Amino acid sequence: MKRKPQLQFWQLWNMSFGYVGIQYGFALQNANVSRIFETLGAKVEAIPILWVAAPVSGLLIQPIIGHMSDKTWNRLGRRKPYFLIGAILSSLALLLMPNSPALWAAAGMLWIMDASINVTMQPFRAFIGDMLPDKQRTQGFAVQTFFIGASSVVASISPYLFTKWLHIANTAPAGQIPPSVKWSFYVGAVAFLLTVLWTVFRVREYSPEEQERFNSQSGTGGQADDSEIRLNTISCYRQGAAWLFVGLALTYFVKVFEWYQGLYILSFGAAIFGILQLMAAKRYSAGTIDSMVEIVHDLQNMPGTMKQLALVTMLTWFAMFAMFIYSTSAVTSFHFGSIDPKSELYNNGANWVGVLMAVYNGVSAIVAFLLPVVTRKVGRVATHVVCLIIGGLGLMSIYVFRDPNLLLISMTAVGIAWASLLTIPYAILSSAVSHKKMGVYMGMFNLFVVIPQILAAALLGLLVRKVFHAQAIFAIVLGGAAMVLSGLLMAFVKDSVSETQPVPIENETAETQLV
Repeated sequence: MKRKPQLQFWQLWNMSFGYVGIQYGFALQNANVSRIFETLGAKVEAIPILWVAAPVSGLLIQPIIGHMSDKTWNRLGRRKPYFLIGAILSSLALLLMPNSPALWAAAGMLWIMDASINVTMQPFRAFIGDMLPDKQRTQGFAVQTFFIGASSVVASISPYLFTKWLHIANTAPAGQIPPSVKWSFYVGAVAFLLTVLWTVFRVREYSPEEQERFNSQSGTGGQADDSEIRLNTISCYRQGAAWLFVGLALTYFVKVFEWYQGLYILSFGAAIFGILQLMAAKRYSAGTIDSMVEIVHDLQNMPGTMKQLALVTMLTWFAMFAMFIYSTSAVTSFHFGSIDPKSELYNNGANWVGVLMAVYNGVSAIVAFLLPVVTRKVGRVATHVVCLIIGGLGLMSIYVFRDPNLLLISMTAVGIAWASLLTIPYAILSSAVSHKKMGVYMGMFNLFVVIPQILAAALLGLLVRKVFHAQAIFAIVLGGAAMVLSGLLMAFVKDSVSETQPVPIENETAETQLV
């Protein structure tokens, strides 16, 4: 039996280089979309509902793309066709986003841009699981994290650099996007396409036959793969009916009692999830086994480790999403004392947010190199526990530090957590699922990234308006508390693969040489 070879660092570099472009796009989005929305007239309490495009796109697209890529094999490979399609669409969206003529157009373009980025991003996660042996996966995801951090530094700080170095205007007439932001998106579009093309043309994927030889006897991938679909229709009908009832009931209460309309996101989502389960059960009972049935079956049979990681991941990403959507509003108002998007003070604060985003991403790029070393010493679980608690305390310190310069300390702590949450959960998960289901389970894991973002989009606007009296800083403090709690819960997660032993180096053969 042959094993997957240990790859050299330059090979890992080629495999993940496309993430430079992917994260460049996400970083531009995280640092500038709230600024674009406010410039086009959005009120601070309405920003979360406008941001809902990102999590909803991921919720719908990632499991579907993961399922499709698991079953794809053509001249380009298994995952690479989706890299290429997503890169082309994402680059076009990045060109159009800063030229949105109105708020509704910017919100719609965010949907398109985020959906396109998700088409590219999801297969990159499964790519690491496909190509690397268990004991090298933390290193593989760490290389992705390095690229995420490094490219995010450049993307987040680009409006600041265009203003300081190239003297491109950082302000514009009311209702218009500053030229410094526009040029940042144009550069991002080019970077996205070129870096993904590098990975597409520099890496050869394992064929389905090679994957079978590597995994058929070794048990690599954790959970055994069941070729026969056995859907528990009774459970589907019960759960589907329950979710549908909850969704309809919540919709009714939001309507009748005039609750915050952002809660419709939760009510509609619950109802649709219930309907999908009912439809899958009905189709399976009629003898039809299609993609819908397979996805519901896989959801019912997700590995135990994945279930344990779910709550940790949800709390962590609730915290990060609170920071993403409220960092501009919090820093410009709490630390710079301005809520006027046309003022120089506000735009200086918004540029400083870009610097802060660059700092936490830069720290994560450095920490990414240390994570494989640390996890081999103390294990993946213990490492993640410590990193999450540090990050949560960093978020809460944003309220403590009134001097904007001291926020660099806060972002350093957040960067440590960011490096860990982009690396360790995916490494643990990739060791717990079948190689045949790597794509769909990586996509499903995104549910636990997306659901808290939807909760944040639906609830944080209400909290900021009703409880926090329009002070966005308290939404970030709440996120910090959630991240500390996630660190404590992480201590109970069981990792199926120990990394505390030295990694054996296996010889490559001509048959397994990939790049």
